[in-house]
Parts: sequence; structure tokens; C-alpha cells
Amino acid sequence: MVSHQRANGGFDLVFRRAERGTVLERLHQAAPLRILFPKPEPGEPPLAALLNCAGGLAGGDRLAQSLTMQPGAMATLSTAAAEKVYRSLGPMTKISTRIVLRAGAALEWLPQETILFDGARLAREMTVELGAGAQLLATEILVFGRGARGELWRQGLLEDGWSVTGDEGPVWIDRQLLTPADLAAPFGGAGAEALGLLVFIGPAAETARDLLRDLLQELSQDSGFGSLPAAPKPGLCSTYGAVSVIRPRVMLGRWLGSAVAVRSAIGRAIMALRGMQGLPSRLPRLWST
Repeated sequence: MVSHQRANGGFDLVFRRAERGTVLERLHQAAPLRILFPKPEPGEPPLAALLNCAGGLAGGDRLAQSLTMQPGAMATLSTAAAEKVYRSLGPMTKISTRIVLRAGAALEWLPQETILFDGARLAREMTVELGAGAQLLATEILVFGRGARGELWRQGLLEDGWSVTGDEGPVWIDRQLLTPADLAAPFGGAGAEALGLLVFIGPAAETARDLLRDLLQELSQDSGFGSLPAAPKPGLCSTYGAVSVIRPRVMLGRWLGSAVAVRSAIGRAIMALRGMQGLPSRLPRLWST
């Protein structure tokens, strides 16, 4: 069996609170990942722009990502473009991310889509440690296949896990094992092109839930968008969403359907939640450049 050279990269990023606001304390990065710091828009916290210089990830590539927010620090992380996971010859592409939010810290983790090419095999693990009073807004969008060229995710595997803990122990743990057959099944993905997740952890979780439910009602007036049905039909082309507070301070939102509609719905949710928190009601600049 031919052994191919594979990427083994990552980053270790630390922000701290200073008199002039949140500043960079430490940055270590290893190819193919790079982090840039464009000047934030007025009223915005510092922005970390994550860039994959290789253009995508192949089977056997490994990334180890670490982000720490020291007490009282606030920042946004986004990606310069959608992440691409290429077809694998067998090995899994592995991404592990560890986020530590110290007391009173706040983070917006807002990467753009991850696109799974046909044959992609991805294992991701997200670990979040929350200090007292810390706040998190995190999103992820998974797109299955390259829709513009008519590609479907017919072969591959997705292993995706979240583990959020606080001072008193586990807050939210979620595990997902998904195959193309699961995605196509009527009571699985029902043929959806994309899955979206939004996690909001903070004292205003119930307000956030009500705000997003109102947004879902607005979107339901648009063609092809509605509440999650009890029995999705094969070949699903509509987009569905639901939000819930699963425990005090923790709100989850999920979307299922077309790639364009899922991205649009999550984008509108991000803007609504930012406005609720006194930030500009707009997406990170990277989402529109």
C-alpha cells in the first residue's frame, strides 16, 4: 500500500483582556493553518481569520486546534472560506478542537461551511470548557457534496462529537455517526444537502430561543422553509429548523435541507443573536468577501 505524505497542522491561540480591550496573548500555528487578524469593523470584537493554505484536507490529514479566552476577553473566530474535505483513499481526516473560556469570557466561533466531497471520511471532535459566566455562540454547517457540479456524498463517513463542560461537570455532550445511507434515509437526513447547528450558551438562552423561534416563523412564510416535520419525505428539498433550550443557559438550533437555505438561515440567526447582545447585527466580514 502506498504511503502518502499527509498534513499534521494546527494552532494554539490565546486572547487576554487588557486596558484597551481584548488583545492577542499567544499564537502558535503549524501548516497548513494560518490565522490572520484583519482590522475589526466598528463596534466589533477582535477577529481571528482562520485560513487553510492547502486549500482543503485529504484523508489522513490531522489538525489540532486550541483557542483560550482569558478572563473577560471577547473575540470572534471565522474562516476565510469554506473548508473542503476531499475524497479519501481510506484514512480518516481528523480535526480536534479545544476551546477554553475562562470566567466572564465570550467567544463567537463562526466558521463557514465544511464541504464533504464524495468519498470524504471526516472525524471531528469539539471540546469546550466553560468558566463561570462565560458565553459562547458557535455554529457549524456541513454540506454533503458539491452541489454546483451535481455531486452527491455517496461514499464516506462522518464522526462528529461535541463535549461541553462547566465548573460543575458536563453541560452538553453530543455524538453523531453518519453515512451516506443515513443521509438518504427517510427518517435520517431525508436527502438533505446540508446540516446546520447553532449553540448559544449564556444567561439569555431563553430570550435567544424565543427570538429564533420568531425568526423561524418569518422564514416559514418563505417558499420551501418550515418547522421540522414528524416524518420527513425521501428526496427532501425543503429546509427545516428547530430551536430549544435543553437546560438553563444552553440553547441549541438545528437546520436540515438545501445548502443555500441552511447557510442563509444560520446567517440570519447569527445576526439576530448578535443584535440581541448589543453587537452589530451583521455577519463577520469574511462571510461576504
